[in-house]
Amino acid sequence: MDIKWKNSMLLIVWVVLFTIGVSGTISAFSHGSEYIKKDFFQSSEFESELNRFIGLLSIYELHDKTKEELKEGITVSKEEIDEHRNQYGNLSEQVSDIENQYELQIEEALAADNKEIADLYKTERDKKIEDITNNFKNDEYVRKKVINEEEQTIDKLIKEKENYNPEFQNDKTAFKYYLKNTGTGKVFSNLNGVKEESVNEIINNKNMLSIQSYSEDKNGYLSTEDSLSYVEFEGVAALSDSEENQKFEGQIAIPKSLSADNDLMTQYHDFRERQIFYYVYSGIGILALFLSLYIYKKTRPFNFISSLKWAGYYQWIPLDVRLIAFMICFPAMLAAISFSSDIYMYGDAFYSLGKLTFALPLAIVFVTVTLLQGSLLISGFKEIGNLKEELKNGLIYRGYLVFMQSFLYKSMGVQMLALLIVIFASGFGVGFLLYNPQEVGTYVILFILVTVPFLAVLIIRMGYFNSIVKNSSELAKGNPGPDLPVKGHSVLAKLAGSINTLKHGVNASQKAQAKSERLKTELITNVSHDLRTPLTSIISYTELLKTPDLAGKDREAYIQIIDRKSKRLKVLIDDLFEASKMASGNIELVKAKVDIVQLLQQALAEHDETIKASTLQLRVSTPEKPVYTFVDGQKVWRVFDNLIGNILKYSLEHTRVYITLGAENRHVVITFKNISKYDLGGNIDELIERFKRGDTSRHTDGSGLGLAIAKSIVDLHEGNLDIEVDGDLFKVTVELETI
Repeated sequence: MDIKWKNSMLLIVWVVLFTIGVSGTISAFSHGSEYIKKDFFQSSEFESELNRFIGLLSIYELHDKTKEELKEGITVSKEEIDEHRNQYGNLSEQVSDIENQYELQIEEALAADNKEIADLYKTERDKKIEDITNNFKNDEYVRKKVINEEEQTIDKLIKEKENYNPEFQNDKTAFKYYLKNTGTGKVFSNLNGVKEESVNEIINNKNMLSIQSYSEDKNGYLSTEDSLSYVEFEGVAALSDSEENQKFEGQIAIPKSLSADNDLMTQYHDFRERQIFYYVYSGIGILALFLSLYIYKKTRPFNFISSLKWAGYYQWIPLDVRLIAFMICFPAMLAAISFSSDIYMYGDAFYSLGKLTFALPLAIVFVTVTLLQGSLLISGFKEIGNLKEELKNGLIYRGYLVFMQSFLYKSMGVQMLALLIVIFASGFGVGFLLYNPQEVGTYVILFILVTVPFLAVLIIRMGYFNSIVKNSSELAKGNPGPDLPVKGHSVLAKLAGSINTLKHGVNASQKAQAKSERLKTELITNVSHDLRTPLTSIISYTELLKTPDLAGKDREAYIQIIDRKSKRLKVLIDDLFEASKMASGNIELVKAKVDIVQLLQQALAEHDETIKASTLQLRVSTPEKPVYTFVDGQKVWRVFDNLIGNILKYSLEHTRVYITLGAENRHVVITFKNISKYDLGGNIDELIERFKRGDTSRHTDGSGLGLAIAKSIVDLHEGNLDIEVDGDLFKVTVELETI
């Protein structure tokens, strides 16, 4: 036990080191270009902020134009006139569209004997036709309309431009700039009253955190053309467009005196914290990776896995299921490691650390599960003698066999497939008609020639099938009835013939059963007689032993007779007990002391992936201390599994599910509450019966699914399972005795 515990701890330590190592190493290489030998002012984050500021500066100062200047600069080309003129088609098409728009309205007005409204529609129609006609006759008429539209657009953009002014004014406190237009010599600066020769006294490394210089011999002149794309509202940026790409020289800087609560300074400090976090985490990761490789080389921590008890259970899982599980877990592991290595893209170090505390354990879990599966798969492949036979025992192959069984009688399988195709095509045809109503004639002909005959055949077959079901039900009740008619050579006809044969066999079986019952009665009579006979002898010889002055030889003989008869009686009773036990088929409960809290948590853990994939919010409330009961843990686990499974299947999406467990008065009460997505009705007993019948029909092997099975298990433990329905609120309460 100590060796296994040490090996388990070694494996856990190795997995943790390996996960941290891989995550940290990936982080070191993937983010090195962002943090190695760089500060915030060399980062893409700051570059984006700088370009955004330059874009706003271009709009409000460098290329700022008044409303009147923008309107005076409006020009309308021949192409714009033609585009406006033919926007909705040529002259005849547009006139025809207008006439069609008003035709129905005018007719309705005249039909209602409302000539005034009809004349109003005609006047409105004629004005639009006249306007369209002028569009095609007079270029100047169109030019005025285009200019008017553009002026309205300018008015709207100028108004919206003011929405960005507070943002620009705030940025001006973070950026200090002195720029001069190289073409016009005009200066733009927020260094109040500072002359050009004094700029370097203010904008220098002593006073500034960062300085961006623009000149012909350094970084080149500043061009605002690219920076406009960083402004969120493209329409506002369009107001700063100029005929020529103007260039500027000068400096833009970040002062050291900038307030600490400024957004730019917050980003500056966050970047420094993330940079430190990057160096620490990457260093730890690389060190952990080398250490994990060294430990693996020395100890081979996975070698003992195959000797564990649960590893044998894993090998019982079909091979294809194990392979699929591994193929699912492997990319999930890579994604989890990638997620854990990308934890300091945004925010400060505390945010990154908080994210890491979630991402790293998640990655460790996926790495553990994936590597364990890989190790067991490798060891399993070594033990597999015939891989082909092993795959035949897999779930996929068995599913394939089940599918092929549906075509065991090809005529039935083909007929059902053809029927599904016809029904699907008929439904698709209805949707097709919505967009192509002119094809209704073709659809009706095909429906009559194809769909109707198929439906007729289906109805006839369903009637025949129902008669077979009814006859078999009567047969099951003990009412043989007349033989079924055997029509044709179809699968249903063969089934009817088989049921007739079975019916004759049942009649013979009933006669044999009657004989068996008679023999059973005789057997009971004989057994009773056999029990009574030795018992009578024992009583008689016991009375004889009470006789005074009984000879020793006789006493010894009587005792031997009593002993012999007692043993005979014991054999008879044991045989009778064993026969009764086998005939009754009673299932014995294997009860033990069980922590019901842990059992519930295990059941929830089994559904953890399904719960996470669903939209339900589970609220689980359990006591911190264990609650012990004397139950069959496996069967009570099945109760929880059934109830949780029903919740996941039948709860309304995006609702809460409440599961509470509490102990009171030597009883433990477990409550499951959820909102049903279906109408439950008001008859609870009928609800249970419906689950019972449905479960019986689907699971004849006694798998134990359904509310009825859960209730039966609880009843076997002398507990209570109650169901309450209040509208769509579905509540199940399980009560068991505690110890």
